[in-house]
Amino acid sequence: MLTGLRVLEISSFVAAPLGGMTLAQLGAEVIRVDPPGGAADTGRWPLHENGTSIYWAGLNKGKRSVTIDQRAPEGRELIARLARRSGIVLTNAPRPRYDDLAAEIPGLIHVQITGHADGRPAVDYTVNAETGFPLVTGPADATEPINHVLPAWDIACGLYAAVAILAAERHRSRTGEGSRIRVPLSDVALATAGNLGFLGEAELNGVDRPRIGNHLYGSFARDFQTKDGRLMLVTLTNRHFTDLVALTGTSTEVADLERLTRADFTTEGDRYRHRESLAALFEPWFAARTLAEATEALAGTSVLWSPYRTFRELLQQDHPLLHEVDQPGLGKLRVPASPIDTGGADRGVRTAPVLGSDTEAVLADLGLDAADLAELRASGALG
Repeated sequence: MLTGLRVLEISSFVAAPLGGMTLAQLGAEVIRVDPPGGAADTGRWPLHENGTSIYWAGLNKGKRSVTIDQRAPEGRELIARLARRSGIVLTNAPRPRYDDLAAEIPGLIHVQITGHADGRPAVDYTVNAETGFPLVTGPADATEPINHVLPAWDIACGLYAAVAILAAERHRSRTGEGSRIRVPLSDVALATAGNLGFLGEAELNGVDRPRIGNHLYGSFARDFQTKDGRLMLVTLTNRHFTDLVALTGTSTEVADLERLTRADFTTEGDRYRHRESLAALFEPWFAARTLAEATEALAGTSVLWSPYRTFRELLQQDHPLLHEVDQPGLGKLRVPASPIDTGGADRGVRTAPVLGSDTEAVLADLGLDAADLAELRASGALG
């Protein structure tokens, strides 16, 4: 879908690499530039037993890899030439700056991911701490902050950056004008807290969201233990809840609870307010059954549910998104295609490049020959 779109990516860690990979899996030519030896994320855990970063391979699928030393004047000139060729720069590094490139590159699209809008550094875990989420995560009786494992703000930031590039490219195609875009990680988290109502709740109601463990705020949902496993169950609609009551044979008990508490269990709010009492009525049904028995019964209802799985158990599922590839440095493993299903045959199943493996080919596209490359190596620009 994005054939012909060229992006120069100068990045590390999650947000910018994810943004570039999202575009690469949709057909864009994305050239990632690293310093000789790799950026700070080149050896990031998890690692294969041979020391190769599984993490780096996961976030750079479908890209071309070039190593250039920006500390050398010749290296900075090469990056400027690559930027001129692509017309789009995606970076979370301090260089190249928009001001250094815009005068020479008409229509330049420059997307800069930063920690804070004022330029102060930040990462997912520090942004998460300052945005309030660790204080509403975890069991109700927890007193300490609980961080998330998923780098949610990095992921959202990377996808925002990819959208920004596509929007800017559309604007350029209509007007010829370039764009200078900043996507601060902290702003992504703050916007999300506002968009999902966390900030509005605090401002209008004067309260912070409570910790509620594995319950779902404002509705009835919770995890339940079976004889041999645990599953997560969600009821968002009245039909979901009615099916759950019928399945567990608790119609009489639920009606008695509704009458005694003067609640209306056709509403999400009352189901949430009385979640503990309702859960206590449903628990015996799950506890008396194996996970297989419970899931087989649930499959015939409208209730939303899923067993808890480890990553290794997840790999036992034959999922059409995963495809086996021979990843250099790692060997055969399953990698995800793009989750964006465009209806085409190519879902962006790609391997990641070996660090620097495309340097000569990419620079040859700029018109450099073997003698030029030898000179650049001698200068230290290529490491």
